[in-house]
Amino acid sequence: PIYTPSTKAEIGDHDENISFEQSVDYLEKRFPGKGQEYAEKLRDYTVALYKKCAEYALARGIIIADTKFEFGRLGDTIILADEVLTPDSSRFWPGDTYEEGADQPSFDKQFVRDWLTANWDKTGNPPRLPQDIIDATSAKYIQAFETITGQKFDPATF
Repeated sequence: PIYTPSTKAEIGDHDENISFEQSVDYLEKRFPGKGQEYAEKLRDYTVALYKKCAEYALARGIIIADTKFEFGRLGDTIILADEVLTPDSSRFWPGDTYEEGADQPSFDKQFVRDWLTANWDKTGNPPRLPQDIIDATSAKYIQAFETITGQKFDPATF
């Protein structure tokens, strides 16, 4: 795994990747005397969590190519926060069709991003997603869920 810390961007902007050393400085400014400790814990928790989840998914035929974890604090305790390992925060690739160096089919939001990129109008106004794109995206997310969990997706439980 490659650990890449980032800073949280404003809504609509992309998070900015930073080096581990920059993450220490960033955290030290916000939590004096804790920057190094928090940065090391965040790195260690992230890598351990990714490894465990990636091994689990790979055993079920899914490659977790990329993911983000967001953490918070409760006192001095670092806690995992926000969404975790969703198609919105991760890149899931089917293991049976993986080809090194090629664009990979995926079970994540890249499908929607590609459609939006191809259909965004010149005025800067976002296009409305057509129902077939919504349905295809839902099907990809459900397929990822069922492949990873080994369970049939039941919308009534969510």
